Amino acid sequence: MRVAVRASAAGGGAWAQIDEAARVPSAEPTNADGCPELDCVRALLPADVIEDAARRAARLGVGADRVLIAAGKLSEEAYLRAFCATLGVAFEPLDDVPRVRCPLTDEQLIKSAGTGLLPLTIEDDIALVVAPRSAAARRLSSAIKENPSLAPRIRFTSAERLYRFVLHHADIALAARATEALKRRWPALSAAPPRWRMSFPAIATIVLPAVAIFALSPTGAPLFFEIMLAAFFLAWLGLRLTAAFVECPVGNTSQSLSGDELPVYTVIAALYREAASVDGLLRAIEKLNYPHEKLDVIVALEADDVDTRAALASRTTRMPVTVIPVPELGPRTKPKALNVALPFARGTFTVIYDAEDRPEPNQLRLALQAFRAGSNDLACVQARLCIDNSADSWLAQLFTAEYAGQFDVFLPGLAALHLPLSLGGSSNHFYTSILRQVGGWDSHNVTEDADLGMRLARFGYRTGVIGSTTYEEAPTSLGPWLRQRTRWFKGWMQTWLVHMRQPTKLWRDLGLSGFFTFQLIVGGNVLAALVHPLFMAGSIYAVVRGLPPWPSDSAALEILATVYGITAAIGYLTSAFLGWLGLQRRGLLAGAWVLLLTPLHWLLLSLAAWRALYQLVAAPYAWEKTEHGLARSSRRAARMTQALLALERHLSALKDAGELPEPAPHSRTALMSTSYAARERRAVAR
Repeated sequence: MRVAVRASAAGGGAWAQIDEAARVPSAEPTNADGCPELDCVRALLPADVIEDAARRAARLGVGADRVLIAAGKLSEEAYLRAFCATLGVAFEPLDDVPRVRCPLTDEQLIKSAGTGLLPLTIEDDIALVVAPRSAAARRLSSAIKENPSLAPRIRFTSAERLYRFVLHHADIALAARATEALKRRWPALSAAPPRWRMSFPAIATIVLPAVAIFALSPTGAPLFFEIMLAAFFLAWLGLRLTAAFVECPVGNTSQSLSGDELPVYTVIAALYREAASVDGLLRAIEKLNYPHEKLDVIVALEADDVDTRAALASRTTRMPVTVIPVPELGPRTKPKALNVALPFARGTFTVIYDAEDRPEPNQLRLALQAFRAGSNDLACVQARLCIDNSADSWLAQLFTAEYAGQFDVFLPGLAALHLPLSLGGSSNHFYTSILRQVGGWDSHNVTEDADLGMRLARFGYRTGVIGSTTYEEAPTSLGPWLRQRTRWFKGWMQTWLVHMRQPTKLWRDLGLSGFFTFQLIVGGNVLAALVHPLFMAGSIYAVVRGLPPWPSDSAALEILATVYGITAAIGYLTSAFLGWLGLQRRGLLAGAWVLLLTPLHWLLLSLAAWRALYQLVAAPYAWEKTEHGLARSSRRAARMTQALLALERHLSALKDAGELPEPAPHSRTALMSTSYAARERRAVAR
């Protein structure tokens, strides 16, 4: 894009100067006098605010204008209009600019959102519209003062206005890109239609051997398949146990990056009907231990979601947030919304959060440390997900144990073994460039995280797990739980069918261990749930009637009963053990009683799996939305309340002993002792 613009404009040297100034950050000035980007607002803000902004800008390696905007001292547009007036350059609102004045193709126009640079034809010449980032305003200010001839050929606009222009003129291209890019680039890696023709190899690997075995031995085939299924099931359990006993190395968390070393970090949340949760999510993001000046927060929102948009407009946070409306073209899925947001990401790294997520404050820094310490093939790190509303119901408690076994035991073990990981649905941290390189998310896969984890592995990249937690809300009643699990199982089925379209290539991409890991953790999850009720029905039939459900001799019956009994017992015990170990590592063993419900849990999973199999045929791309913001309890809030009460008692004891001076009536210490319970009840309600 930049080459085309320069070629069409006179004065290549001047354009190079503008391009350099717009892109390269600088942290040279250490006081307000050395920050020319502050000249335009010195009369608008107090002197101490100006000085503080300059000092913070020097520490973070950004422009002082970004500090003022991130702190909510003034809006980006208000700053840029003052900046333009001081420099004598034009502010470009982009409101009535026709598409014909932009010489870029739709694809180039979409990419301009990420660069912050937009060429426009103005009076038969090319002008560059800049949405300044980092320290671009400082460098451009110096460049224009040194070379005033640049002023007529450069204009400024806000990032919001630039994004609005791109979305208005390239919305169809953006939606098509988000929906079809993966299919166009790698058709065999997309779940988009046509599905069955391209999935024939995957289906044939199951159907053809089964037909052959039944043809050779009609009476012995059922027993053979039962034994083979049991063997596969036991291998799946064996992998889970192996991962549980692998020692997971803990990275060096003592090396903290200084402010100027921290890169821009993009946070993307794809929301739909989340008016009750959006403010809590943004407050959690605002509490991240990361400079707001280097946070690029993007909310991808369905265009017709009026309630969530209103909640965003009335949010309590001051942190700048970019809202990207998702065009209606294509399937209405989370991965499509994420793909729409991805071109707007400015960060070196990108993390995905869901509406109900509450990440620990140090998560971004821990992810950066993991990337810094990892090898060149480390493309993604997964934070550990933990259920926060465990006390709401026995289903939520089951969810807590299951997540503890998955994210605190199984996935860290797989990562330590350098095996492919099936990602969790949120708190995935990526190198943004690698995420784009592998095609982003499959907009037609309803479990996009599992698919992306496997695709990263196929491209030669590795996923790690970090010791940081994101707290989530679990469904508390059977209906929402069943719909969510149905979607997950359907997505795992889609993922298996997609990647098994070319089994030999999958083998070459993943290697022997990766290939069988894929079969066990993607195919095994589904197969275990599908065959479990058949195993149980056969076992009950054999015990009650004393006969197998097909003609056989007593030896076959004995083998069959043994296989059923051993498989079920090992399955229950293994799942319960992983859940117990996860709860033990979480310090939540008081809730381990719920593991006694493992047989019931398995039957519910089987119900969801069979429902998913039906939907895979009848409604493969239907996305059953999980409602959030319904939690009645919060373990985090309860712990915070206990900590605050303990602090209050400690301060009172010091005061009674005469070791603490009486605070001023309106001091922070005095305010801490007022109405803890009421304030915490309000926090939990939010």
